[in-house]
Amino acid sequence: MIEHEDFLPYNLPDISDAEVDAVVETLRSGWLAPGRRAREFEAAFAAYTGAKHAVALDSATAGLHLALVALGVGPGDEVITTPTTFAATVNVIIHAGATPVLADIRIDDYCIDPAAVARAITPRTKAIMPVHHAGSACRMDEIGELARAHGVHLIADAAHAIGTEIAGRSVGAIGDAAVFSFYPTKNVTSGRGGMLTTDDDALAERCRLLALHGMSDDAWDRYTARGAWAYQVLAPGYNYAMSDYQAALGGAQFARIDAFQRARRRLAERYHARFAALPAIITPLERAGTTHAWHLYVIRLRRDLLAIGRDAFIDELRACGIGTSVHFIPIHHHPYYREAYGWAPGDFPAADEAFETMISLPLYTRMSVDTVDRVADAVEDVVRRHGFKGA
Repeated sequence: MIEHEDFLPYNLPDISDAEVDAVVETLRSGWLAPGRRAREFEAAFAAYTGAKHAVALDSATAGLHLALVALGVGPGDEVITTPTTFAATVNVIIHAGATPVLADIRIDDYCIDPAAVARAITPRTKAIMPVHHAGSACRMDEIGELARAHGVHLIADAAHAIGTEIAGRSVGAIGDAAVFSFYPTKNVTSGRGGMLTTDDDALAERCRLLALHGMSDDAWDRYTARGAWAYQVLAPGYNYAMSDYQAALGGAQFARIDAFQRARRRLAERYHARFAALPAIITPLERAGTTHAWHLYVIRLRRDLLAIGRDAFIDELRACGIGTSVHFIPIHHHPYYREAYGWAPGDFPAADEAFETMISLPLYTRMSVDTVDRVADAVEDVVRRHGFKGA
């Protein structure tokens, strides 16, 4: 059992016999390429998010890139995003030929600050790409108003946000497009993979075309009894489509989404309860009117109450057998982006403050409440040994 392992990993996927059976059935079917199972996964995901279309892809990175290209973002354009994100968010902007522009976050939820977005908009701005950090909902009403006022596209990086809602509405149905991830650490996994959701018929059609080498729709069926060998290439597309064996795993996982989300919320609430009387620990925020997906449980350290820094705190937890991570090393701290765009640590104060004090604790559905207590006990012990009065 996880509770008795010498080292508790930061994350483990939750794979049941249903997922194994679905993948084995697909392997035995002889059809591994994009096909029926991918389309079924798309239909289920669209229904869950309330979006009109869902496009299954090989990764969330592919989905973000497709959204940009399909919406005409390219050289000479700027795309505004957050420094508190994984490199893929910025890389796809670069690969589309556009220029990434960073806008600082709100320190309370680590999501992009609409006021900073407003300051970053220029005549070259073509899109805004907010990131629903850790499963917390960005302030999409305010960002959407900015996008409409300036006539720019709104593409959400929803890699962490399966289950994230605003006023009861999935973030997958907000903006021009949203893109979700099924990487092994995510709330639902297909090994790797992603899903683009949109209400825009033309955008969905364009993304489907570009995802399969730019080939015409009949290319999906060309190896079936109803298909034909002939096809047309209508655009210089990409090899971004999700395979059927990925979709088999992802679809079987997704059938468990409600149970997964209940489990994550229960574990997050246990963390909340354990840290409620620990002033040195700032717990994650779920803003009123939103539903947090609890992909990550990110705490922040009160430096005024602790005689230990974030890195040393992580080392202490590791010595107790607790795995952790940090989400994320900000974009403007990485050598490539600093050299290419002139950014430097200190340029985005809220992102810097978050980075220097944040720790992602273990949170996944194979954990139990007892496992959360094991983590919380270790955190409390470090605080007790290194905290100032009142910590």
